[in-house]
Amino acid sequence: MNCVSHPLIRPQSIEERRYQLAIALRALDANTMVVLPTGLGKTAVALLVAASRLRSHQGKVLMLAPTKPLVEQHLRFFKQFLLFREGSEPQDSDFAMFTGDTPPEERARAWEACRICFATPQVIKNDCLGGRYSLADVVMMVVDECHRAVGNYAYVFLAQHYCTTADRPLLLAMTASPGGDQMKVQEVCTNLRIEAVETRVETDEDVRPYIHERDVQYLDVYLPEELQAALVALRGLVGSRLDRLAELNFRVPKPDKLSMKALNALNAQIQQRIRTRDPSAFIAASLHAECMKLRHAISLAETQGSEALRLYLARLGAEGASSAGSKASKRLVGDPVYQHLVEVAGGWKEELHPKASIVRELVKAQLAAHPESRIIVFATYRDTVQTLVETLTAGGIACERFVGQASRDAEKGLSQKEQIASLARFREGAFKCLVATSVGEEGLDVPSTDMVIFYEAVPSEIRSIQRKGRTGRSGSGTIIVLVTKGTSDETFRYVSQNRERAMVTGIRSMSTPPASSPEPVTAPDPAPVPAPDPGSLLVPPVPPAPSIPAATKQVSFQDFTPAGPAITVDDRETSSRVAGRLHELGASITLERLESGDYAIGDRILVERKTVQDFMNTLVERDLFGQLRAMADAALRPVLIIEGEDDLYAVRNIHPNAVRGTLAAITVDMGIALIRTRDADDTAEVLYVLAQREGSERGERKVHPKKSYRSVQEEQEYALAAFPNIGLKSARLLLEHFGSLKAIVDAEAEDLAAVHGIGEKTARGIWDLARRPYR
Repeated sequence: MNCVSHPLIRPQSIEERRYQLAIALRALDANTMVVLPTGLGKTAVALLVAASRLRSHQGKVLMLAPTKPLVEQHLRFFKQFLLFREGSEPQDSDFAMFTGDTPPEERARAWEACRICFATPQVIKNDCLGGRYSLADVVMMVVDECHRAVGNYAYVFLAQHYCTTADRPLLLAMTASPGGDQMKVQEVCTNLRIEAVETRVETDEDVRPYIHERDVQYLDVYLPEELQAALVALRGLVGSRLDRLAELNFRVPKPDKLSMKALNALNAQIQQRIRTRDPSAFIAASLHAECMKLRHAISLAETQGSEALRLYLARLGAEGASSAGSKASKRLVGDPVYQHLVEVAGGWKEELHPKASIVRELVKAQLAAHPESRIIVFATYRDTVQTLVETLTAGGIACERFVGQASRDAEKGLSQKEQIASLARFREGAFKCLVATSVGEEGLDVPSTDMVIFYEAVPSEIRSIQRKGRTGRSGSGTIIVLVTKGTSDETFRYVSQNRERAMVTGIRSMSTPPASSPEPVTAPDPAPVPAPDPGSLLVPPVPPAPSIPAATKQVSFQDFTPAGPAITVDDRETSSRVAGRLHELGASITLERLESGDYAIGDRILVERKTVQDFMNTLVERDLFGQLRAMADAALRPVLIIEGEDDLYAVRNIHPNAVRGTLAAITVDMGIALIRTRDADDTAEVLYVLAQREGSERGERKVHPKKSYRSVQEEQEYALAAFPNIGLKSARLLLEHFGSLKAIVDAEAEDLAAVHGIGEKTARGIWDLARRPYR
C-alpha cells in the first residue's frame, strides 16, 4: 500500500488515494464543497488540505461539526495522523476542542495557544458575536455535514463572517448527502461562498478500487389483525373530522390520502379564511389539529408498532385531561371511538408488530455467523428504540440505546458525554448492537459496522444515505430495510430511492467532472495541470504572505469602522437571526444570561422580543403579563418588540377586543413601549438605532427625563426605583411599609430585609448607598 508522504503527516499512516489527492488539489485553490459517499474519506481530504495549508501559511485551522461526538471523532483522527512540527510529536496545546461544555474564558485561552480547533458551530458563533477572539488568522475553515448550512443555522453566519474577516480565507465544505433539491443545494453553496464542487460516486474509475460491497435488502412485513383493526378505528376518526371540514366548505383529501402535503394544503385554506375573520375557520383549525394527531397515530400503528401507538394514545389522553390541553386534544379524547381504541390498546401486553421480532432474529443470525460484528439499528422514534432495546435484551443480545440530549416525560436523554462514551464502548466491542434515533445518522465512524437495519423506510434522501453510510466503510456490509406492506413504508422506500438518484444527477451537473485517468487534472485555470503528485501537492513551497490588491483585499469591519453601539444579548437569543444581523451592522455585543428581557441597551433600556405567534401563544398558554411586569420593574425604559407581519387578530381564536385590551394594558398600565417590526433583520436594525441613540453624546443626559406631570406618589416611587436592583415593584413595597423615603433611608439593613419581597442583598445595597460618602 502506497502512503502519503508529507512532513506534517505521520509517516506510513494515510493510504495514498488518487481521487483524494485530486480533490485536495482543487480544494487548495478555492472554496470547495466535497461530496463523497460515506466511507470514502472526506476527513482524510480535510487532513491533506489542512496539512498543506498549515505548512504554507502561518495561522490556524478551524474544523466545525454539528455534534459533540462528531467533533470528538475529528479530533481523534487529526491527533492520530497530523504533525505540526516536521518529524516531531504535536503538543496537547496544539489541539483545542470547543463545545457548549467548555467555559468561555477557557475557550479564549485555548484559542490563543492552539494550531487547530475542533468545535460545534454555535459555540464559535457565540464567541465571534461576543468578541472573545478573531478569525483573522484562520487559514482554513472546514464545515462538516455542510448540507445544514441553510436558513439561520450557525454555519451560515460563520461562513460569511470568516470570508470577510480572515486575512487569507479558504473554506472546505464536506457532506455525503447534500440533498436532491437543487434550489436547496444552491442555497448551501451561496451561504458558504462555494466556488467549486468536487464529487465522486462509487462507479467512478478512481474510486472503484476502494469500494466495499454493500448488499441492500428490503424485507416485506405484514400487519397483524389487531393493528389492522386499530387502523380502521383511526381512519374512521379521521373520516369524521374530514366530513365536518367538508361541511364547512373546505376542500378535503380522502381519508386514505391523508399525506402531509394534503394536510398542508388544507391548512393553507384555513389560514386564508382566518385572515378574513371567518368564524368557521377557527373551528376548522382545531379539526385540522385533530387530523394531524390522528395521522401521527396511523403512522405509528403502520410502521412502529403497538407499543409506540399505546404510549402515544396515553400521552394524548394526559394532554386532553389537562387544564392546559388544547381543544383539539380534549375533543379527541372525548370521542367514544377513541376511548374504545384506548381500552383495546391497554390490553396489549407485548409488541404486536412483527418488525421487533424480525430485528431480533436478524441480529441473532448475524452475530451467530460473525461474532465480532457491529450492528446499528435505526428507528425514528424513542419509544421504538426503547422497545427494541427491551426486545433484544430479552433475547440475550447486549445492546444500548443512542438518543439525543433532550429529556421527555420520564425518559432521560443522553448527554453528549454519555453519547461519546457509548460510541467508545461500541467500537471496543463492549456490546455489539447500537439502537439509534436520527442522532446516530450523521458522521458516526465505526469502521467495523457490517450490518445496518432500518426499522422503517425514510422519505429523506439525506437521512437514507447517512444511515446506509454507517456500514461498508472498511469491509463489505449489509443494509436491511423493513417495509410494512400497504403502508407509508412502501411509499417512503420509493421516494428516497428516486431522490437519491436525483441528488447524484444534480450534484454531477454542478461539479467539474473528474479526469477519466490519473494523468491530467483540470484546474480552474484554463491551462492544464499535471496529475497531483504527493510531493508537489502536499509539500508546497512556503511563500511569503501574498500581496493582495487594495481594491479586492477582504478586511474586517473593525478595520475601518469604530466600535459600534453596545448591546447586551441574552445568550439564549444567539440562535436567532437578530444577533447575527446586529454583528453585521457593527454593534458591540456582550453575551450574558439576562434575568428579564432579551436585549439590554445601556442602563435604562430592556427589550423583550416576541414573534407574533409567540406573543399570542404566551398570552393564551403562559404568563405574558407576569413576564412583561418583571421586565418593567427591572428597567426605566422597557420595550416590547412584536416581530412579524402576521395579523395579531388572526393568529389565535381570540376576540379582537381582548387583544386590544392586552395591548392597552401593556402600553398604558405597564408603561412599556411597543414596537412592531417586519422580521428579524428589521428587529436588529431597530435595536441598533435604539443603541445609537442611547449611546450618542448630545450633552449631559438627565438621569430622570422630564415628565409633564407626575404625582407625589409617582415621584417617590420613581426616586426609590433608581436605587440599584430596585424596580417599581420593590419601591412600592418599601414605601407602603415605611411610609416615606426618609424612613427608608434611615432604616437599618435588617429592617429593610424584613419587608416581604426584599432580600438581604437588596437591603444591604440600599443601606450602603444611602451612607456612602459622595466623591
